Amino acid sequence: MDVSVVIPTCNRPELATRAVRSALAQTHRDLEVIVVVDGPDDATVAALAQVGDDRLRVVVLPERGKAPNARNQGVRHAEGRWVALLDDDDEWLPGKIEAQLALATTATKASPIVATRMVSRTPRSDTVMPRRLPEPGEPLSEYLTVRRGLFYGDGFIQTSTIMAPAELLRRVPFTVGLRRQQELDWTLRALQHDDVELLYAPEPLVLWHQDENRERISLQNPWAEQLAWLRSSRHLFTPRAYAAVTMSVISSMAAPTRSLTVARELLSEARAHGRPGALDYVTFAQIWALPPDVRHRVRDLVVGRRPAPQAADA
Repeated sequence: MDVSVVIPTCNRPELATRAVRSALAQTHRDLEVIVVVDGPDDATVAALAQVGDDRLRVVVLPERGKAPNARNQGVRHAEGRWVALLDDDDEWLPGKIEAQLALATTATKASPIVATRMVSRTPRSDTVMPRRLPEPGEPLSEYLTVRRGLFYGDGFIQTSTIMAPAELLRRVPFTVGLRRQQELDWTLRALQHDDVELLYAPEPLVLWHQDENRERISLQNPWAEQLAWLRSSRHLFTPRAYAAVTMSVISSMAAPTRSLTVARELLSEARAHGRPGALDYVTFAQIWALPPDVRHRVRDLVVGRRPAPQAADA
């Protein structure tokens, strides 16, 4: 078997069924779909039983352990040479796996991570992400974290875009307990291995549904937990990238506290262990000066006026 698709889910039967159908509708047919139900969930099991495709397998975990653990469990059950990850609230376009397998044949290393661009879909607009692909020789920690604008980044990777060898995902599992930056953490740790490289298909082949009235882990703001993760992962980042994450990503999580003590701690962390650029300081200042709701409105206005990149630009 070529590909095992791993979908973690919990208490979202309609979304999980939509994700499963998008995986089973791939033009590349030699695949299996493993749905890992994160804890007892009769409604989801019943909904998936109606799909009627023998390529679908459902694994029910005895207790809830969150998405990183569910992904790891799914990888253990995978029979394919490759594993493609799909979050339950996202969808794939039909040619995604076919395009990734073709791109994988161009790899220069034995264990490539093959990602794609995606469409970030909100009730207001669609945006193609990442805005650009990595430049030759660009440190990937900087590509994935350093901003070129006050309200947006250019580099990006998201779980539902990732396909990698099953062996690599077993060798480098997802970090259980990490609530945010799961893809970034996994990708940078995997890239520490000499046989790993990162490839991007230039086409947007994933629909990332950002329904604004739905609870998402990515909308939570565990800034202290994330700072602890960043400090323990300093070796994964260049000084430039370390400063960017501290002053933009972690600061955005911490800003609702409106605490000058927290702001000073983050600025000190970035300056002591990173190398901030001028834009990092400006970004940091606007994050802490503007109330979050105002900053989000300004960001949406600014980003909304930027033309979305076309796949051909890559």
